[in-house]
Amino acid sequence: MSIIIFIIILLVLVLVHEFGHFFSAKKFGIRVDEFGFGFPPKLFSWKKGETEYSLNLLPIGGFVKIFGENPDEENTSGPDASRSFVNKPKYKQAIVLFAGIFANLILAWLLFSFSFMSGLPTSVGSEPNGYAASDVHLVLVSVSVKSPAEISGLKSGDKIISVKSRKDILENINPDTLRSFIVAHGNKEIEFGYLRGQDEKLNITKIIPTLNVSTGNPTIGIAMDEIGTLKLPVLKAFWEGAVLDWNMTKDTVLGLLKLILGGIEGKGSFAGVTGPVGMVGIVGSAYQFGFVYLLSFAALISVNLAVINLIPFPALDGGRLLFLLIEKIKGSPMNPKFANTANMVGFAILIILMLFVTYHDVIKLF
Repeated sequence: MSIIIFIIILLVLVLVHEFGHFFSAKKFGIRVDEFGFGFPPKLFSWKKGETEYSLNLLPIGGFVKIFGENPDEENTSGPDASRSFVNKPKYKQAIVLFAGIFANLILAWLLFSFSFMSGLPTSVGSEPNGYAASDVHLVLVSVSVKSPAEISGLKSGDKIISVKSRKDILENINPDTLRSFIVAHGNKEIEFGYLRGQDEKLNITKIIPTLNVSTGNPTIGIAMDEIGTLKLPVLKAFWEGAVLDWNMTKDTVLGLLKLILGGIEGKGSFAGVTGPVGMVGIVGSAYQFGFVYLLSFAALISVNLAVINLIPFPALDGGRLLFLLIEKIKGSPMNPKFANTANMVGFAILIILMLFVTYHDVIKLF
């Protein structure tokens, strides 16, 4: 089920991206030869006007074939050259290239907004003025690998409902009181009652803390936060959705820059990078916790798709935008053979990188 949901999310996000290119190209009178759902081999197609719409076998996105996007003799000086992408003014070309990125950011904004309308899980204290989260629980944000918490069966997203050690019961459960409770009980067994996902059944597990060498205090290996459901009226939801969209985009850009700079300095790591295999697992967890989690997760992927496509690397929209900027500065078109070759090489490198990340995902499963 997780695989099917992931494919649907990916298909929608990529098609929205490609529709941005398609819509803007049509508006500027640029010929669009094909709008493909999925990737070849082709199953069947139909034609409406001058554009062929195809349904392809591999359901992992889509593509738009814009006349003149890859310059050649036909689209630069042929009979329909006036409708070629490459012959349009530079600002129109830039808008068409950026439109896919913009479409993903707009989609993320809408998904975040609908999530706020439905009730988005939010950290207590981060709510907008005048609004408060309801149904607040202590939630595990992360569980350290091979920690006492992980060994006991606790997972990220679990809601801690009860905590006790023998007859000593923790009444007011929050990060500070739980931390103090664990420290106070040292190496004694602590019983945790928790809820997982949408299941209302109370689960019980018992944990004996271990000593944290760096702090000298007992620990069970968790990060936690008080999280409740924040439900906003329509106009406020759209405003907060835009704010969240901006913050997530900014954080994604900074995170990507940190990853790239770390790689240049030889300090990079793929530990925090997730590919298709890892994403399937995350989708499964989001689906288990509810539809709103799935919506907000899809919004996050949409933001990431927009930011990645903005990277000035051949084959990506950002790379094509960089070529446009170079042409504008030098005052003449780039050599078509060089541009096409660069995009092909860039695409090959991206495929190899994706295979490497996928391999890394598979290794992490074992």
